[in-house]
Amino acid sequence: DVRLVESGGGLAQAGGSLTLACVVSGITFYDYAVAWFRQAPGKPREFVADIGPEGRATYQDGVKGRFTVSRDNAKNTIYLQMNSLKPEDTALYLCRRGSFWGQGTQVTVSS
Repeated sequence: DVRLVESGGGLAQAGGSLTLACVVSGITFYDYAVAWFRQAPGKPREFVADIGPEGRATYQDGVKGRFTVSRDNAKNTIYLQMNSLKPEDTALYLCRRGSFWGQGTQVTVSS
């Protein structure tokens, strides 16, 4: 079975940083793209960033220049480095591979 487990969320002040991790099992990790999404209360789930097998990354406009996605194929893990955090970044952050989702990790940014 494919399994994704996120970690690294928490409370940060505006302007601060957090790094999220997503460990993926059950697939040949280095063959696949993996994505980060987020969902704030009362809002639809939205794409944040993804990274392909060769390390090519794409981002939503709202996080470009602040967030960086990376991967470590030896650890079956993708990361999301989040800098210059804003209160509007507050959400449950989830990683996704195909139709499989993790349980998410909560990020809360205080003003």
